[in-house]
Amino acid sequence: MFLYKIEIELPGKLAHLILLADNDEKAFSYAESHVARHFVKTPEIRSIAIVEKKRPELGSGFLIE
Repeated sequence: MFLYKIEIELPGKLAHLILLADNDEKAFSYAESHVARHFVKTPEIRSIAIVEKKRPELGSGFLIE
């Protein structure tokens, strides 16, 4: 398992998602699923990129500015 910080480029905005996944492929799949569930009408996803990846331990986290 890995903790991922993912950057999602949508029309007119940039979103950040923190999620837990077994591998990179599942992380991308989960990210698309989260976008679809978050918005009433699913926006066009221009790009999805893994910004950071680390093993989860007590105190693990990401700072998002």
